[in-house]
Amino acid sequence: MVSHPKDDEYLNAAIPKRIKMFESIQAEQKTQRLSLSPDPIKVTLPDGTVKDAAKWQTTPFDVAKEISKNLANNALIARVNGVLWDMARPLEQDCELRIYKFEDDEGRDTFWHSSAHILGQSLEMEYGCKLCIGPCTTRGEDFYYDAFYGDLGLNDDHFKQIDAGALKAAAKKQPFERIEVTRDQALEMFSDNKFKVEIINDLDADKTITVYRCGPLVDLCGGPHIPNTSFVKAIACLKASSAYWRGNKDRATLQRVYGISYPDQKSLKEYLLRLEEAKKYDHRILGAKQKLFSRHELSPGSWFFLPHGARVYNKLIDFIRSQYRVRGYQEVISPNLFNMDLWVQSGHAANYKKNMFILEIEKHEFGLKPMNCPGHCLFFRQFLSDWELPLRIADFGVLHRNEASGALSGLTRVRRFQ
Repeated sequence: MVSHPKDDEYLNAAIPKRIKMFESIQAEQKTQRLSLSPDPIKVTLPDGTVKDAAKWQTTPFDVAKEISKNLANNALIARVNGVLWDMARPLEQDCELRIYKFEDDEGRDTFWHSSAHILGQSLEMEYGCKLCIGPCTTRGEDFYYDAFYGDLGLNDDHFKQIDAGALKAAAKKQPFERIEVTRDQALEMFSDNKFKVEIINDLDADKTITVYRCGPLVDLCGGPHIPNTSFVKAIACLKASSAYWRGNKDRATLQRVYGISYPDQKSLKEYLLRLEEAKKYDHRILGAKQKLFSRHELSPGSWFFLPHGARVYNKLIDFIRSQYRVRGYQEVISPNLFNMDLWVQSGHAANYKKNMFILEIEKHEFGLKPMNCPGHCLFFRQFLSDWELPLRIADFGVLHRNEASGALSGLTRVRRFQ
């Protein structure tokens, strides 16, 4: 086990301040909620059953207990009128309620998101790092937390210490508690973490800002979360790597720690075994050995397909083309480059521009297409009189996405693809 000095000055100042603010705001909000009238509401379950409940009092957990003890013991998260909802958060109106367990996608995603907070707690308490963001990867069976550690470089030797801290937090059955805060309160709460301050300042003016607490960790987060940390019975670090703050190489260099967790040790062991087996069949290694494809530092995220690989590539294209005919698609070919006016109309300019490759041509901005559909909308507009709905269009157009260098991964996360 490798030991490094913590930033005790940061921990001793930041943690108590955040907890004190959290508890003060939480007490105010509880008092306010108790003053609200507990009017009767109706809760409709997926099978059509209707349960009686009290506004501002009844929680999804209360409903789960009415249904069965087993459901209450295993419920991780709820969906209330289409919105994911903490099991301990009171219901606010008549609603449709669905409850998820680990077996459900929504339950697993929440489980791993909450595990990222447990990992973050261990990292913060062990190393006094400044936490940045900690999501679960989309259906990826893992999660990570980015943080700034100063001069400390994490490696595999640190993992036992991190795992021990995470398991300690999980064993304490720390509840995930939620409060809503104003922008000023959030800025004060995280004033000693410039990364969180930047996130807060970039939020829309009308955005509801939520903060969650589990044990000593008070974290800016949209949630929701599992009821408490004890649901996580097995957790382990997988790897650590470098990452840039907000994917920008000119910003601070962070360290990203990946983890995995499960409700039982058996599942964790099985996952780690699958991981070891998968390493034997890593497509990046096999592809190079079989001379299918290669990469070069002068074009990161864009792969070179060698003659054998090109044959496989073209076979796949031939197969997909045969399916076009079976499934009623018409193939088209569209340009790679469009004036930014198109991307303004499609919404990419407002929501996705940082992930696009932009260039200037004759004093006008153009963008390489990250997807085909906006160009297909131009097809449809031009030839509306020739085509009838429903319409299926397919395109082998080359797409480019300005993925962060730290996110690139073999053929599964690239900058150029079709």
